Amino acid sequence: GRCYRYLKNKPYIKSRYCRGVPDPRIRIYDLGRKKALTDEFGFCAHLVSLENEMLSGEALEAARIASNKYITKMGGKDSFHMRVRAHPYHVLRINKMLSCAGADRLQTGMRGAFGKPYGTTARVHINQVIFYIRSKDNVATHVVEALCSSKFEFPGRQKVLFFF
Repeated sequence: GRCYRYLKNKPYIKSRYCRGVPDPRIRIYDLGRKKALTDEFGFCAHLVSLENEMLSGEALEAARIASNKYITKMGGKDSFHMRVRAHPYHVLRINKMLSCAGADRLQTGMRGAFGKPYGTTARVHINQVIFYIRSKDNVATHVVEALCSSKFEFPGRQKVLFFF
């Protein structure tokens, strides 16, 4: 939760030195009609971050599912193209502590506290696009509503920008 929200240190990515990183929860970055031309979808909406923060892969996946479900229900599955622009590359670490009986003999406390890989997040800056959705003009209100519903999955503040 709150320990993994703010940008504090440099990006720590998966490499030959940082092994054993769990796979990100988000797998699909493109949804809808991916091959639609630009003149087919005249409307475009962006979900933009208003803070410097980290968005977990789980939150990105939950927001993607929420907005995709809303648009496919309201506008149909071929009426839009959605892309997730934030990628979870930054590796989180956790210093696991035991909390069972007899754990005091096994624990080292803060000695050797460099943690093990725990999950991945996307580092997002101010005015960086998190999602964008292209669609037909008649589905525009549903697209904006879908992005507003996906805002609830993220910490911090976001805004929806749209262009015709």
